[in-house]
Amino acid sequence: MSAPELAELTQALLTAARKAGADQADALAVRGTALSVDIRQGQLEQAERAEGTDIGLRVLIGQRQACVSASDISAATIAALAERAVAMAREAPEDSAISLAGAEQLSALRDAAGLELEDDSADPDAAGLEAAARGLEAAALAVDGITQAEVSATFSRRALHVAQTNGFAGGYGRSGHSRTVVAFCGQGTGMERDYAGESRPWVGDLPDLAGIGSLAAGRALQRLGAVKPPTGTFPVLYDERVASSLIGHLLGAINGEAVARGASWARDLMDRPVLPAGVSLREDPLRKRGSSSRFFDAEGLATFAKDFVADGVLTHWVLDLATARRLSRAPTANAMRGPSAPPSPGTTNLELTPGAASRDDLIAQMGTGLLVTSLIGSTINPTTGDYSRGASGWWVENGLLSHPVHECTIAGNLRDMLGRIIPANDARPHLAIRVPSILIDGMTIAGA
Repeated sequence: MSAPELAELTQALLTAARKAGADQADALAVRGTALSVDIRQGQLEQAERAEGTDIGLRVLIGQRQACVSASDISAATIAALAERAVAMAREAPEDSAISLAGAEQLSALRDAAGLELEDDSADPDAAGLEAAARGLEAAALAVDGITQAEVSATFSRRALHVAQTNGFAGGYGRSGHSRTVVAFCGQGTGMERDYAGESRPWVGDLPDLAGIGSLAAGRALQRLGAVKPPTGTFPVLYDERVASSLIGHLLGAINGEAVARGASWARDLMDRPVLPAGVSLREDPLRKRGSSSRFFDAEGLATFAKDFVADGVLTHWVLDLATARRLSRAPTANAMRGPSAPPSPGTTNLELTPGAASRDDLIAQMGTGLLVTSLIGSTINPTTGDYSRGASGWWVENGLLSHPVHECTIAGNLRDMLGRIIPANDARPHLAIRVPSILIDGMTIAGA
């Protein structure tokens, strides 16, 4: 389905909503194609292609709203969908915070021209993806000690269009290419595994297949012979692969929905330090070839670069229109939406201020402690910030990597932890969330 056809589809939804009696409405149409090839133990395990168009309609009657969605785009379904949504909205509870954006708030840019979100090369076929997957597998198995590799090569292309009764209408497309390898080594209870993966909007930006496969293999081999670390209070260095999870917890705490409910450990921290001085957390939705870039959000507001945390101080909540009204603040153009749900706050491309030191510098600086390369499970209290996660990685002695460790738990409180982070300078620039390795001292480790 072409972009003009998606636009016509959203207008048909709005027309049906008006006929059914809606005061206001916004419509979303999404067309997606996905192709994936998986190889396991040398055999083609799966080659799957999925295509489809989904539609979503949100109607507002006064201060009541309802959302409905479907994958059938026939005229009869659209009419029935609108009637059902209006009937649901009439029975919904009132919410004084909901409404569409005003005309003065709407983005003047209605597409993604210039952001380079969609690969202009031909879509790959299953044979091409299988060849890529075979190359990944061969690279991993070429490393001595690797006994098995599971690989995946995928492609996706997605187009969306949004239209609202306030006059907004806009849409854009995205593409994505990914390559993933899980390498296995060892035998029986001593078996270990690790992974490496890369994804880009443009296939030409993907790194060499051999490098991805050999990286996964090397990481797996490094885990052989892992033991439990000692119990005590030590510095913990989060490897770049897992450090973004810490920033994810901060983003959850400053999300407008959590703050408005009073269910956030950061609810009283606006205009107060949440990160060390000199460290900022910046969102840039306008980054070229960014996997989350966009000129407008799900409510039609113009997106813009902003610091959620500036020089260590919290300056913005993550807000859509409704949460902004509940918190008596200006919206930050961070609305996200799928076909079956109303808008909610979410983030796009983020970057944590890098430090001056390399990861090796921080390893030398930490003395004795834990380098975390993998996290599993979590017990995190979103209201108090109490934090506990299973971890594995490397034990560090006298500033040098000593031996692999596993089956341990790291614990602390997010408010205190984030306030004393030391970032490295190794963030990968192509990621939507650019977070380097992070050192935190004085964390509790439960091991042997």
